[in-house]
Amino acid sequence: MSRFISCEAGRLEPYTPGEQPVDMQYVKLNTNESPFPPSPKVVKAVSQAELLKLNLYSDPTCGQLTRAIARRYELKPEQVLAGNGSDELLSFAFRAFCGKGKSVAFPDVSYGFYKVWAAFYGIEANVVPLKADFTIDVDDYMDDHGTIVLANPNALTGVELPTAQIQRLLEADRDRVVIVDEAYVDFGGESCVPLLCRYDNLLVVQTFSKSRNLAGGRLGFALGDSDLIADLNRVKYSFNPYNVNRLSIVAGAAAMEDEAYFQKCTAAIQKTRTWTTKTLEELGFTVLPSRANFVFAASKSFPNGELYRKLKENGILVRWFDEDRIRDFYRITIGSSEQMEQMVEEIKKLLGEM
Repeated sequence: MSRFISCEAGRLEPYTPGEQPVDMQYVKLNTNESPFPPSPKVVKAVSQAELLKLNLYSDPTCGQLTRAIARRYELKPEQVLAGNGSDELLSFAFRAFCGKGKSVAFPDVSYGFYKVWAAFYGIEANVVPLKADFTIDVDDYMDDHGTIVLANPNALTGVELPTAQIQRLLEADRDRVVIVDEAYVDFGGESCVPLLCRYDNLLVVQTFSKSRNLAGGRLGFALGDSDLIADLNRVKYSFNPYNVNRLSIVAGAAAMEDEAYFQKCTAAIQKTRTWTTKTLEELGFTVLPSRANFVFAASKSFPNGELYRKLKENGILVRWFDEDRIRDFYRITIGSSEQMEQMVEEIKKLLGEM
């Protein structure tokens, strides 16, 4: 750090993204990217004509994209806000719905950015431990009257919280906002979107990065009551009105409209996830029940990051978190069936060397 950094910035502990190495070609199973390319309709939509418009600012309302999302989820356009990845929208939500006298609560084992945003905005955070089996007990949040943020399925474990339990939180206190981060819901999870017509204190945030194969496009969207979306827009227009670029707007609209390709890709991931889970369990791993495009697995044969290090030496990347409670777990992205078979064969070799 330089001598010029502010005290507030100096105290921050930034989020650590997954490795994006350039030193060699890896089988990347560490950042929950899709193994599939974008929809062919996306490739067609990002045409030369659109490229020639890059001298012009993008539509700050993201109208084309917003309308496509609204149609897909049977909502009004004013119930939708597009953003530069779901991270940006979640950050807007922390700023909009938390602050002086209004805390935020979230699980201890979940998406690491929640703690970062709380510190960044100076928000009091109630970090609630997951149960021993890594599930969320909503009773732990009932007496907290600040904003609640839940990744569902959980961003680190893949474990799903039934929407009926989230509905209990919404009912218990209609004066607090419940934010449900559904980055992984399209891989077999149950979405809270159908609850939006009943609860004006519910905000659902999703992303194009995982199930719509556009991690590099940096696109996300928030769904909620029009007043909640207006609150987010108030933050957006105080920060970056042109937050989504022209190419991502047309790419996102095309991806949202290609339902057949979306279903094909998500079904393939779920099938491969089932095979991967079964195979890892046969190799002695404990694998948490996942509804995401990754599995969270532990093995007594590979404690304390050993599997991460050995696989990396052999050209395969998985994610390891050197943190309490999860130090012996590995988050493994579900790639193509060929990639998962390659990983399993490497693990078998490692086990055979013991």
